[in-house]
Amino acid sequence: MAIQEDIKSLLAKKAMTRLAELLSQNGKKYSVQSISKKLSNKTVKFEEVCAFLDVMGYKIEYKEKN
Repeated sequence: MAIQEDIKSLLAKKAMTRLAELLSQNGKKYSVQSISKKLSNKTVKFEEVCAFLDVMGYKIEYKEKN
């Protein structure tokens, strides 16, 4: 599964409207539509992914392959 599908699934679970409100409090203006468009167009930046995940209570972890 691609990162876009993963994030879309998590966003649905945590309510995109609340996410947009929380992200907007940190300076940059986000809307449900802008987040959806970035994910659909695959133009979301890594820094934005980190911000989305942080607000939702998730983090990215790097693990060494075995």
